[in-house]
Amino acid sequence: MAYAPALPAARDQLTQRVPMGAAIKCVAAYDRPFWRERGFSGEAVSDAGPVRLVFDDTSHDGRQAALVGFFLGHSALRYSGQPAERRRVFLERLAAMFGPEARRPALYVDQDWPAERHSRGCYVGVFGPGTWTGHGAALRKPVGAVHWAGTETAREWCGYFEGALEAGERAASEVARALGE
Repeated sequence: MAYAPALPAARDQLTQRVPMGAAIKCVAAYDRPFWRERGFSGEAVSDAGPVRLVFDDTSHDGRQAALVGFFLGHSALRYSGQPAERRRVFLERLAAMFGPEARRPALYVDQDWPAERHSRGCYVGVFGPGTWTGHGAALRKPVGAVHWAGTETAREWCGYFEGALEAGERAASEVARALGE
């Protein structure tokens, strides 16, 4: 984003030092949860390979079977912007974990968060060493009419949905006060 006028130095320095994390979420939907027939839970955690986490995302009634998985960190950055290769690698990893049927989903979708224009990543901003102590005072401080309301600005549950809600409510209250309401 471009700001005119430019952000104050304290806020600009903070923004530069808090990059978003890197994750790509992939979902493969199937006609049935075939992995359960093999005795698998559909959940996997791996310290090898680009796909680090997989969860069974099948609906409670079992009618919509799906596996959801994540490319994280360096793997997300490596496969960002490469949809065909990412799909191929994801389905191959699922096949290695749950069997060859995983290569043939009825539907595949993914979200390449590092490629998003405004967020450039997810799920939360990552505060590097010294960032909080050196620049944290600017975190919630409004800049003119701009108020900050991301989950990173939450006083409680920072990094979680609850934190985003709290931050949104706080920023809305700030705006209402500024407008004299």
